[in-house]
Amino acid sequence: MQTVRYRPEIDGLRAVAVLSVIIFHLNNRWLPGGFLGVDIFFVISGFLITNIILSEIQNGSFSFRDFYTRRIKRIYPAFIAAVSLASVIASQIFLYEDFNQMRKTVELSAVFLSNIYLGFQQGYFDLSADENPVLHIWSLAVEEQYYLLYPLLLIFCYKKTKSLRVLRNISIILFLILTASSFLPSGFYTDILNQPNTYYLSTLRFPELLAGSLLAVYGQTQNGRRQTANSKWKTAVAFITLLRRIACLPVRD
Repeated sequence: MQTVRYRPEIDGLRAVAVLSVIIFHLNNRWLPGGFLGVDIFFVISGFLITNIILSEIQNGSFSFRDFYTRRIKRIYPAFIAAVSLASVIASQIFLYEDFNQMRKTVELSAVFLSNIYLGFQQGYFDLSADENPVLHIWSLAVEEQYYLLYPLLLIFCYKKTKSLRVLRNISIILFLILTASSFLPSGFYTDILNQPNTYYLSTLRFPELLAGSLLAVYGQTQNGRRQTANSKWKTAVAFITLLRRIACLPVRD
């Protein structure tokens, strides 16, 4: 299997994302846009997983079975440990109704559907969200749903066309369609079904993962060209802009 080159700047982005989310949950007035760390993670995940899959496809070593086996081995040990500990503690301090909601979240998380359940139960910024200790597993469900679908597109496009540019163009079209469609559920679920919780829905999150995938595909179409001083400046400006965006969003009361 071809090794994907280590990217230290990605670890830097991960650090920003982790700290942003932690600070936001400690006190959202300290960093009002800290929840955007989740969005950063989605973009990073799309980028990394696409790089890995493309590298394996190109050298003929990709296998769906091996790919999903690696995902299961990577996710489930930590998942089981985390939800087991949370469940034991919650069973001692939660009321039955609260514990039952948490249990349903855990059960659906095991099959990567918890984001859909939560999407029709509560909004991320609702007070009740703070009372569910496994709430944040929803993001894992979104990622795994994407990992079930996007590899199929990669395999189909690359094996049929042998062209990364075709894959890039198809991904761009998908990105635009999903981004445009994200305006529908925002209005549909809020206004018609009175559900203020589109924050969790895959249709709104897939464009973020797809943005990362597009960056990976674009990077491979550049045939490994070296980064110029000008592009490094652009990276620095983008990074500073991201930090400013996280810090300057209005506080939600």
